[in-house]
Amino acid sequence: MPITQTVDAAGIAEVVMDNPPVNALTVAGWFDLARILRALGEDPAVHVVVLRAEGRGFNAGVDIKEMQNTEGFDALIGANRGCFAAFAAVYECAVPVIAAVNGFCLGGGVGLVGNADIIVASDDATFGLPEVDRGALGAATHLARLVPQHRMRAMVYTAATITAQELHHFGSVLEVVPQEELRATALRIAADIAVKSPAVIRAAKESLNGIDPIDVKRSYRFEQGFTFELNLSGVADEHRDAFVAGRETDTSK
Repeated sequence: MPITQTVDAAGIAEVVMDNPPVNALTVAGWFDLARILRALGEDPAVHVVVLRAEGRGFNAGVDIKEMQNTEGFDALIGANRGCFAAFAAVYECAVPVIAAVNGFCLGGGVGLVGNADIIVASDDATFGLPEVDRGALGAATHLARLVPQHRMRAMVYTAATITAQELHHFGSVLEVVPQEELRATALRIAADIAVKSPAVIRAAKESLNGIDPIDVKRSYRFEQGFTFELNLSGVADEHRDAFVAGRETDTSK
């Protein structure tokens, strides 16, 4: 299955994405992830969640091939709603969510990680938004939680990536470790949280969300509106077709 979950005796839940080749999630996958995260947060036996991945990278965003192989706008609308639901489920999960990032973290992956409470990463991890190259926009809301404002803007315009080490310098990644130590590091931090009062930790999560200066759901939804405009104009479809076909995009549009 693309997404699995386990809960140990200490109340540490692990949610694992495993959808080869690049952990790009289908519409159904995004909604499954949202459902799993919300259910875990509602389970009183769960004290903390670790979100991680198997394979070459953490998450490569939406499944563009599914979108291009689906007639009409159903897959596009589904992907937008699914991403919105999954990002919100991370943010609103009643317990802290620790993102353990390996390899690439792109597009929707940044949306997940940017809404997490704690981030640890392997020393080969990179983060970026290739949306402009795909004729889309989105998750700048979440990237802005990881990097300073002007770096975020440069990354959006150029589709450049940033390393885990740079994010550690900014303070958004807590620890950078060798890939073989990533899961153990995330579980160690989770264990530090799991032994504390569940009632206090859940109250802390709710209170920290309450003092956030940005409404991440509203901000991300605003971004998505521009993606719909680009699709209606035909620009986004040309970019996605070029990506699937492995050819250069017509940048005259």
